[in-house]
Amino acid sequence: MPANPAKPAPNGKTAMVIGAGPAGLMAAERLAGDGYAVTIYEGMPSAGRKFLMAGKSGLNITHGEDLETFLTRYGASRERLEPHLRKFGPDQIRQWCAGLGVETFVGSSGRVFPTAMKASPLLRAWLRRLDGLGCVIHYRHYWTGWNDAGQAVFKTTDGDVTVQADITILALGGGSWKRLGSDGKWMDILVAAGIKCNPFKPANCGFDIDWTDHLIDKCAGQPVKAVTLACGDQTVRGEFVISKTGIEGSAVYAISATLRDQWLETGVGTLTLDLCPDRTIEDVTTRLAKPRGKNSLGNHLRKTLGLDATKTAMIFEVTQRDIQNDPAKLATAIKNLALKIKKPRPIDEAISTAGGVAWEELDENFQLIKRPGTYCLGEMVDWEAPTGGYLLSACLSS
Repeated sequence: MPANPAKPAPNGKTAMVIGAGPAGLMAAERLAGDGYAVTIYEGMPSAGRKFLMAGKSGLNITHGEDLETFLTRYGASRERLEPHLRKFGPDQIRQWCAGLGVETFVGSSGRVFPTAMKASPLLRAWLRRLDGLGCVIHYRHYWTGWNDAGQAVFKTTDGDVTVQADITILALGGGSWKRLGSDGKWMDILVAAGIKCNPFKPANCGFDIDWTDHLIDKCAGQPVKAVTLACGDQTVRGEFVISKTGIEGSAVYAISATLRDQWLETGVGTLTLDLCPDRTIEDVTTRLAKPRGKNSLGNHLRKTLGLDATKTAMIFEVTQRDIQNDPAKLATAIKNLALKIKKPRPIDEAISTAGGVAWEELDENFQLIKRPGTYCLGEMVDWEAPTGGYLLSACLSS
């Protein structure tokens, strides 16, 4: 049976938006503003579930750095995303938030947050705006593909419904956090329709390391601060957290794409840490060579280099006794502590995903070349970006 249509359109045309995350809601707002009758279909019982989850620790909606630097964060996908981010980038996102009655501020790291920090006030105001624009939202409508007549088919608690519209927006998310709605099952539908999709890969993810029980008992949950992490040609400065299964946290997420790809290509991933990034290796060697008297090596590291118990435990975990007893070798290890990665954490735990609809399947406006009138937006397209507001910015701009 057909679903209930949206309110009459000023321009006489209809649009269906499948997915009520940030990309879908923004598409609905713009289409409604252009005079379309917009109906949004969401498989979950409510809108923006992953968006709300992101806001629990402070909604990082965009970044305050200059636009030219901002654009570099999108790597190989910059060329395709740049025209959209120049039209609706960080400044425009902040103005849009203000228009919804949500003021924002730039934190010390350059990240932009709502003053209330949470996502819920923004989402409520956004949904009110969409309602005022005439948009209709149907929840518990799970998209299962197209029928032979080209109509979208949705599974509902009352049976299947079919929908036809002049424009279709697919904004179905990536492949992580399935319980919040982005299960990635749409990929099979598109592949069956002849649309190339690249397999999902975890992005902004943690990694497994075979820690000893001793290190887990002593350090799990502890931060490793003021270090640099290096993999391949990329170096990141920041902090991360030792987990029971390996490593996670902001600095790890920032380098995760490089480390993940190294692991996928070679079967081995190596992350090199500099535990004393503000000291030269010569300075570290000289300090370690000082007589330690009756001090344990741990105390010696603390007194000469300021290394805390967590960093010291990592040194003991990775190095052998002969290295620990040689100041020059130990200095080299402290400046180049190699962690062997077992594998990335499961994709469903990742903050975001790489993979999805291949760029070659889309025109410059994200329209499917093989299916005119159907557009793919947000994380379901094959691009990735680090945390820091870049993910949401690209979803909102597309």
